[in-house]
Amino acid sequence: MLSLKDVYVGEPTVLGHQRDQPVLSAIRKTRVTDGELVLSELNLAGDRQADLSVHGGPDKAVYVYPVEHYPTWTAEGYSVAHGDFGENLSVHGALESDARIGDIWAWGDALVQIAQPRHPCFKLAMRTGRKDVVPAMISTNRCGWYLRVLRPGTVPTAGPIDLVERAEGPTVGETFLVAAANYAQLPEPGPMLELAERVLSTETLPEGYRKGIQSKVDRARASLPVDLG
Repeated sequence: MLSLKDVYVGEPTVLGHQRDQPVLSAIRKTRVTDGELVLSELNLAGDRQADLSVHGGPDKAVYVYPVEHYPTWTAEGYSVAHGDFGENLSVHGALESDARIGDIWAWGDALVQIAQPRHPCFKLAMRTGRKDVVPAMISTNRCGWYLRVLRPGTVPTAGPIDLVERAEGPTVGETFLVAAANYAQLPEPGPMLELAERVLSTETLPEGYRKGIQSKVDRARASLPVDLG
């Protein structure tokens, strides 16, 4: 069972500076203390994104992160606590290795669906004060995932989130793996390319995310030696 531990929301603020320019981000979020709040097709009430060209939108309306990962991050020397990765939902009971693209969950009055993994950017490094957190998230698959909202509604800030439809597609971890892979450095890219094709056949995967994987797969296949046998 997926259990909701906490809900976090935030508005864009200045996270820091890069090349003497302010960097706006809503990665710093505050725990919601009310018992429930409204979920629209784009956001939880009180939550926004700073750069809508890469964040937010219908396929990235809510960011989910498993609380099980935090003890591991701490053991590895990262000074982080629940909410520090910019998640909206801290959950227990589902990991990237079992949550599947297309899974549908009932959360209060709302229905939500797993749309895609989260890919870290430099703002996560600024938030945590650790430049190595981005490659660490990529190498460990501890990425979390985004939800799209199929039915808006009023949602609780704690308690169970019920699985109502289990998808048959790849897991979040498998999807993140093929999206982040450096195919040129794989000693044998065949198995990864096969997994990538399965991911690409997932109908509920957002088109923009699919195009990114397809581009990498096309380049990898073009670089393979021609079999003259």
